[in-house]
Amino acid sequence: MPSLVSFPRITRRAIKVWYRNMVVFVRTWQVNFFPPLVEALLYLFAIGLGIGTYVKEIEGIPYVNFIAPAILAIAVMNSAFFECTYGSYVRMYYQKSFDAMIATPLSIEDVIAGELLWGATRSVIYVVIMLPVLAAFGVISLPLALLAVPVAFLGGLMFAGIAMCFTSISPGIDTLNYPAFLFITPMALFSGTFFPLTLMPAFLQYIALSVLPLTHVVAIMRMLTLPALSWMIFAHIAWIAVVTALFCLLSINLMRRRLIV
Repeated sequence: MPSLVSFPRITRRAIKVWYRNMVVFVRTWQVNFFPPLVEALLYLFAIGLGIGTYVKEIEGIPYVNFIAPAILAIAVMNSAFFECTYGSYVRMYYQKSFDAMIATPLSIEDVIAGELLWGATRSVIYVVIMLPVLAAFGVISLPLALLAVPVAFLGGLMFAGIAMCFTSISPGIDTLNYPAFLFITPMALFSGTFFPLTLMPAFLQYIALSVLPLTHVVAIMRMLTLPALSWMIFAHIAWIAVVTALFCLLSINLMRRRLIV
């Protein structure tokens, strides 16, 4: 049996799985395009402008500008993670889409790779929708903030790989609630999103930087949208790239073990 970190054989046919999911997404665009638009507005008004009336500045930055990149980072995380957990599980178990695709010349590796690419694309779509909203409120700096789009793909691919690992070992769709509440929710709160990491004890800062993937996505988004570029952006990108490669390989091999009976 292949190792869990062995390199799978992925072909160009994986794009067909990505395309299939894209077609479904576009056909229901009224439902899919509305949530990220509303999400950006809710965060801006409820937290940025609401709490921002009490918290004027953080580290010399207006509070609403401070949380704007976090809004983008959380959108990257949520869209990819939930697409490749609940969405992929439904396609695998209830709709039997995976079985139908594997019955064609598509391999299991192609199917899962296509799912991962679609999860990353979903993150890009959400960020592309949110960027004009944030720009209209003047809380991000253009044109540098446009680099958030390729960052969204890389970050989305990372969270898609992590999500697919959970999907591969979940005995039922209900158990996907555990990583959602015990992993995703804490990250949304303690990854430098709504307050700086420096406000936390030193050991929690180390945990956030070493264990929580969202911390690095938030840091990059903040550097690009404020803007506040530094050489540390390369360290964050390298961390994300390594984790992305690891979890994408692991997720494909885990799903292969689950689907081969």
